[in-house]
Amino acid sequence: MAEIERFTPDDRKGVEQLHRRTLGNEAAERLRLHWDWARRNPVNGVEPPYWVVREGPTLIAATPLTPVRVMVAGQEVGGTWSSDPLVVAERQRQGLGGSLLRAWDRGTGVALGAALSGATRSKLDELRWPKSQPLPCLVKPISRRAFRIPIWPVAINRLVSAITLPVVRVVSRTQPLREEVEVVRRFDTSADRLWEKLAGRFALSVRRDARYLNWKYVEPPHVRYAIAVLRRNDSVEGYVVYRHLREPQGRVTQIVDLIADPADERGIKTLARWVDREARMADSDKIRCHVTHAAFRRILRRSGYFVVKSGIDLTVKVNAVPVTSGFYASADDWHFTLGDGELDH
Repeated sequence: MAEIERFTPDDRKGVEQLHRRTLGNEAAERLRLHWDWARRNPVNGVEPPYWVVREGPTLIAATPLTPVRVMVAGQEVGGTWSSDPLVVAERQRQGLGGSLLRAWDRGTGVALGAALSGATRSKLDELRWPKSQPLPCLVKPISRRAFRIPIWPVAINRLVSAITLPVVRVVSRTQPLREEVEVVRRFDTSADRLWEKLAGRFALSVRRDARYLNWKYVEPPHVRYAIAVLRRNDSVEGYVVYRHLREPQGRVTQIVDLIADPADERGIKTLARWVDREARMADSDKIRCHVTHAAFRRILRRSGYFVVKSGIDLTVKVNAVPVTSGFYASADDWHFTLGDGELDH
């Protein structure tokens, strides 16, 4: 009989085999690289947490989890990010995925998911979870190639590039920084002070202290990020994390994380202008940013960004503290970015 249990260190080989059976050899190799980094998560215990399903000595299903501290309704509680349950092909459609999702729900103060599959979302709907919220996406074009679509013919892409060029020239004009921005290799205690000052500004957000940020953006072996902080006198008032990547039909600068006081329009614009300069130096065609908070999106739109359709939905269920009936109706006062969860890994 299949049994749902918590992961133990002896299960590591079984989890690797499960990844190989469900996602392929390449995914299993990535998992090995990812594992040692995941173990260093400052919110972890000794090992990355999983819910696993055993059938005899064999693991036939599992749900990988990433623990975080979450500020919700003015209180800090424990939470976990989860991706889709992994179930071997021959045991799918037997309720194992739903059982793993229920175990995840029972075992966490705040359940968080991003870009979950339609099948997983359907199971959560059956369990009467709150509806998902989109993770809004904004894009700033900085070259005539910014509007190219991979599936369009070359002639159409060239025509669109020519038509949109006047718009690109206007929104991509270089703007002065006006404040001090410094590139750093690691976050220090100033990040802790920044988080303590800003935590109450958001109805829901993952705790962003220095230990967590360094683990998330400095120590990953598989992704390289750049970090810039906004300084005023001796105080850090915000930061931005970004990276450059190649995609079909162009090069993109991705803003992975961004934080400042939502009311600090000057500071947020300064960080955005810094990324503008970095993107041009990297010969990017556009800058992309995913962010939920309405104030950040409003300021980015004033900085030349356009709202585009997002393919990422956020799933949130708060168990640890009571929330109002309207808490899940809008994510405008939540703070999530692409760097939350493991979307950029």
